[in-house]
Amino acid sequence: LEPRSVAALPVEIPEEQRLHLVVYIDNWNIMPFNRNRVFTGIREMLRSRLTRGDRVMLMTFDREPHVRRPFTSDPVTIASALFEIERLSANGTQQASERREVLREIDESRDETSAVMRARSYASSVYNDLSFSIDSIKDTVSSLAGLPGRKAILYVSDGLPMVAGEDVFSAIQEKFPNATGAMLEARSFDVSRRIRELVASANANRITFYTLDAAGLRIPSSISAENQTASISGITDSVHWSNLQSTLAVLADETGGVAILNTNDPSKGLERVADDLRNFYSLGYTPAHSGDGRYHEVEVRVKGRKDLVVRSREGYRDKTVESRMSDGVMSALFYDVESNPMGVVVQRGEETRRDDGHYLVPILVRIPLGKVVLVPQGELHRSRLRVFVAAMDERGNLSEVQQSEVPIEVPGSELAEALGKEFVYTLSLVMRRGPQRLAVGVRDELGQTASFAVRTMSIGPG
Repeated sequence: LEPRSVAALPVEIPEEQRLHLVVYIDNWNIMPFNRNRVFTGIREMLRSRLTRGDRVMLMTFDREPHVRRPFTSDPVTIASALFEIERLSANGTQQASERREVLREIDESRDETSAVMRARSYASSVYNDLSFSIDSIKDTVSSLAGLPGRKAILYVSDGLPMVAGEDVFSAIQEKFPNATGAMLEARSFDVSRRIRELVASANANRITFYTLDAAGLRIPSSISAENQTASISGITDSVHWSNLQSTLAVLADETGGVAILNTNDPSKGLERVADDLRNFYSLGYTPAHSGDGRYHEVEVRVKGRKDLVVRSREGYRDKTVESRMSDGVMSALFYDVESNPMGVVVQRGEETRRDDGHYLVPILVRIPLGKVVLVPQGELHRSRLRVFVAAMDERGNLSEVQQSEVPIEVPGSELAEALGKEFVYTLSLVMRRGPQRLAVGVRDELGQTASFAVRTMSIGPG
């Protein structure tokens, strides 16, 4: 007899190895043609290189962030949605037009003072837009903080200036060689400190940036059809390009990712990104500190192999337990993603309308005692839990994360029976009428395990 062939069962990917990838298209800082050109390579990577269990989300930034597709384990859904984004407008063309205009005015200026005034006005406007862009990326990083496993952002744009308007101040210094104050003026619009803060936040939340400069190989302004009436030197162009790409390089390099720059065909770079997401070493160590809330630098080296290059995070923030649990609750709220090894179940009781129009809603948190560490102390077995709760309504209004300490005591004579039952913790929340999403985090202080559960509900009549 020949042995029967047994179909291989799909291997369940541990949560700590599961990938959450955000494809972030910055429509405010990209030209439509550049954006649509690189989508071919991105679609191919999503369709062919990601694996079962990977979760992908598609976002755009259009002066404010929009989630175009929430996290899904079907990358083909995200790849198809890119066709919809191709029909959206993008602000890069307007940005290029405004830059050409201010450079033309500087070229026609008769004195340094009027040129600097015009450059300052332009740089101030760019700086304001840049602040919105950085804030949106930083908010995205914060919202991903509590998700388990590996997290990455594929950021696609034509670049972000590290110094708003640096190239126009450089053009002033080139036209008026004695204008030594022009470049000093540019320092007022430097966002490098905010970019470093963004990097620190990404590293603290275990998020890697992969950045793609959709502009590819740029054409010098002197031979560009759009700039035939403008006198823009190669030096000004060089400053502009370096300024735009430096932010992309810093975000990727200092979070352990890859920056795809200076290519009209990003497919090879995206293959490298896909390889990165599939092949990696996960190293760990036990530090002397624990949950001190401080940022700690990390250096990774390979012994005896000078031919190898290591890419890793430059550091991490050792978050407190409270911060990690609050992050997990907020991520569950934003993305409706559960991580629930303890099997926590959230139920609602019958609501009561208050005089102020809000509702008092009983919430029942059911926790299987068989998943809780109970330590014998005399005639009792004890455990300590902490419960974290937050809610969000349909308009995105958030409650603060509330937490409660929940002691559990089980008589030794009842332990065997209790392990097959649930412990029910009840709390009451004041909620507005309408659709609500509730996220609950439960931490076993003794077992040092945590679960996050989400419940969507409608409050009030209708």
